[in-house]
Amino acid sequence: MDLNLLNPQQRAAVCHCEGPLLVFAGAGSGKTRVITCRIGYLLRHHGVEAGRILAVTFTNKAAREMHERVKEEVGRRAVKGMVISTFHSLCVRILKEEIERLGYKKNFSIYGTADQVRLIRDILQELGKDGQRGDAERVLWLISDAKNRLQGPGDFSSAGGGADQPLAAETYARYQKALKAYNALDFDDLLMLAVRLFREHPEVLTKYQERFRYIMVDEYQDTNAAQYELLCLLAEGHRNLCVVGDDDQSIYGWRGAEPENILKFEGDFPGTTVVKLEQNYRSTGNILAAANAVIRKNKKRKEKALWTAGGEGRCIEYLRCDDEEDEARTVVERIHAERFRNDLACRDFAILYRTNTQSRAFEEQLRYENVPYVLIGGQQFFDRKEVKDALAYLRVLVNSRDEVNLLRILNYPRRGIGETTADRLIRHSSEAETPLWEVLRNPSAVEDLGAKPCEAIVAFVELMERYRRRFSRTPSLAVAARDLFGEIRLEDEIFRGAEDPTRARRRLDNLEEVVNALASFEEREGSPTLEGFLGKVSLLDDEGPGRGDKDSKLAQDAVTLMSLHSSKGLEFPVVFLAGMEEGFLPHRKSIEETFDIDEERRLCYVGITRARRHLLLLNAAQRKKYGKPHPRVPSRFMEEIPAELLDEQGSTARPPASEEEQEEQANSFFSGIKALLGD
Repeated sequence: MDLNLLNPQQRAAVCHCEGPLLVFAGAGSGKTRVITCRIGYLLRHHGVEAGRILAVTFTNKAAREMHERVKEEVGRRAVKGMVISTFHSLCVRILKEEIERLGYKKNFSIYGTADQVRLIRDILQELGKDGQRGDAERVLWLISDAKNRLQGPGDFSSAGGGADQPLAAETYARYQKALKAYNALDFDDLLMLAVRLFREHPEVLTKYQERFRYIMVDEYQDTNAAQYELLCLLAEGHRNLCVVGDDDQSIYGWRGAEPENILKFEGDFPGTTVVKLEQNYRSTGNILAAANAVIRKNKKRKEKALWTAGGEGRCIEYLRCDDEEDEARTVVERIHAERFRNDLACRDFAILYRTNTQSRAFEEQLRYENVPYVLIGGQQFFDRKEVKDALAYLRVLVNSRDEVNLLRILNYPRRGIGETTADRLIRHSSEAETPLWEVLRNPSAVEDLGAKPCEAIVAFVELMERYRRRFSRTPSLAVAARDLFGEIRLEDEIFRGAEDPTRARRRLDNLEEVVNALASFEEREGSPTLEGFLGKVSLLDDEGPGRGDKDSKLAQDAVTLMSLHSSKGLEFPVVFLAGMEEGFLPHRKSIEETFDIDEERRLCYVGITRARRHLLLLNAAQRKKYGKPHPRVPSRFMEEIPAELLDEQGSTARPPASEEEQEEQANSFFSGIKALLGD
C-alpha cells in the first residue's frame, strides 16, 4: 500500500484508526479506494485482526466488490474472518445465531415483496376489505415505513397519520402475528429484530461489540432510523465507527433514508474527526461548477465544493425542444454526431430521466434509427413466476410453517387439491389453532373432505417428507432439486401454462437455472445447505427491482436508458439529462414541500455528476397529456446554473420524413449517383 498515491484528505481518512470518523465523500472523489485502503491500513499497520473488522454497504454487489478490492490490497489470507456485508446480511448472520431468544426458530423464512403482498391481501380480506393488490401495497408501504422507524404495531396504532392509518395499524398487528406463526420475517424485521435483540439482551450486544471493534459504513446518508440505531448500539463503548457518505447524494427519502443521520453524526459522537473529500477524479470543471451551483441552494447541508485538476472541458449544452418527440430526435441526432466526431461507442452514452414513463419516446426513436439500447429495470431472475414456484417447494422443505409458500405449492402442479379443499384446510387450521402443515399430515380430521382430496394430500405430504430427508443427507443439493422438479412434473405444468412454445422454453431455461444456481452455491460453499442457499436468494431481494441484471446490460455496447435513481454510483462519458422541467425535475409531487424540493435538487446533482466529459440538458416547450399538448415550464434548476457554463440552443432535429418524402429523397439520391457515373 503506497499512501503517496492518495491525496492529503484521502490519506488523513485512511490513517485515522481510533475514535469516530466522518468522511464526506463527494461524487467521484475516490471513496471506495479510501475505504479499502483504510481496511488494509488497520490490518497491516495497526495490527487489527481481520475478524474484528465490520464493513457495511447497501448492496450485495458493493459488498462483493469491496471484498475483492481488500483481497487485492492485503491478500486472501489477511481478510479471513472479516465481515463485509449489507445491513440485511449482517442481521441474518446475527439472528441465525440468536433469534431463539425472541421466540423464533433458527430456520426462519425471509419473505420478499410478493410474499408480503399476498399475506397482506389475505389479511385485508379477513377484515372485510376487498384486498386488491394496490390496497395491499399501500398498507405494506405504511407498515414498512413504521418498521424502518422502529415502531411496532402498538406504537404505530397510536402514532397519528392519514386516512389509511387505522386500517394499516390493524393489519400490522395481524401481519406480525401471521409472520410469527409461519416462522417468517420480512426484510424490515431483520433490522428491527436485531435492534430488539440487542436492547433486550445486553449480553448478546456485548458479544458483538467485542467482536466488531472497528466498524465502517459506506453510503451513510442512506441509513434509516433502524440502521442508525443498530450502528449506535454496536459502536457503543469503543466508538471506533467510521462512516462515509455524502448528504448531497441522499435521494432515497421515499424509502425511509434520513440524511439527518450524517448531519448529526458529530453531535451524536463527540470528538469526531471530520474529513472532506472534494477533489473529483471523474468530471470536467464545467460539469462540477454546474453541480456545485445547483446543490448550493440547499440550506440543510454540509458546505463543500467539488473541484478537479483536469481542466474546464466543454460547455454544457442546453437544448430547448418543441415536444417529447423532438427531444428524442434531438438526443439520437446528437448521439450520431458525438460518435462520429469523437469515436465513441454506444455504451458511452446515457439518457437519464426523473420518471420511467419518459423512456417511451427515446425507445421509439432509438429503434427507428436502429441504435442499440438497454433499458435498466425490469424483472429480476428470482422474481419470475416459474422461479418463485420452484423456490417455494424448497422453502417449505426447510420451513414447513411457511404457509404463504405452502399454499402456493399445495395444488401446483395440479394434484387434485382445489380451492374448496384448500379453504376447508385453512379454516380447520384456524379453528383448531394448528399449523397448516400439521393439518395436512392428518387430513381425515378435516370435515367434509372427500376421499380423493385426502389421497392427494397424503401423497403430497409423503413427497415433501421424503425430499426433506433427502436434502438433509444428500451429497448434491442440485441433483436432489432436479429430481424433485422432475417428479412433480414442473416442466409439463410450465408448458401447459405458457402462451406459446417460445415463452415455455424460456421459462424452462429459468427452471434449469435454479438448479444451476444450487450447483454454483455448492461449489462456493464449504458446507452447503438448502437453508443457506435460500438465505442467499432471499437477500437478493434487497437489491431492488432491476438491479440483478444491471451489470450484464451495462456491459453491452448500447445506449443506456435509466432513471436518475438507478444511475447513482455510475458514470458515462456523455450524459443526456432529459425533461428539465417543472413537474418532472422537480417532480410535481414535490413542488409544494420545501423538504422534498431539497431531495429533487439532490437528484439533479446526482444526474449532473454522472457525466465525465460532456453533459447535455434538455427540456420541451410542450408535452402531450392524453393526446393533447400542454405547455411546460423550464426547471428552476436550470436557472441555478450560471449562464456562462451553458451553450443554449434550440432543437436542430428534423421530424421523420413522410413516406412520399422518403421516396422523393431516394429518387433524388439515385439520380445524383447516375449523373456521377455518367449513365
